[in-house]
Amino acid sequence: MAAGTIRYWAAAKAAAGTAEEPYAADTLADALEAARAAHPGELVRVLLRCSFLVDGNPVGTRAHETVRLAEGGTVEVLPPFAGG
Repeated sequence: MAAGTIRYWAAAKAAAGTAEEPYAADTLADALEAARAAHPGELVRVLLRCSFLVDGNPVGTRAHETVRLAEGGTVEVLPPFAGG
C-alpha cells in the first residue's frame, strides 16, 4: 500500500475542511473511497464533479480503479473552476 498526499482545491478544500491529508491506498479509487468515508456529506457530492491529477498527470476518463498510486505521490482534487 502506497502512502502519499491528497491536496484539495477550492470547493473540495471547503468540503473536506482541510487543504491536504495523507492517503494510504494502492489506487485512486481506494484513496477517494477513504476520503469519502472520512468526510461524509458535501465532499462526497463535490468529488462527483472533480477532475484529478496524480503526480502531475491528468487522470482524464481512466477508471479510478486502474490508476495506481506511488509511494510519496500526490493526488490533486480539482473541482470545476469558473472564470478565466
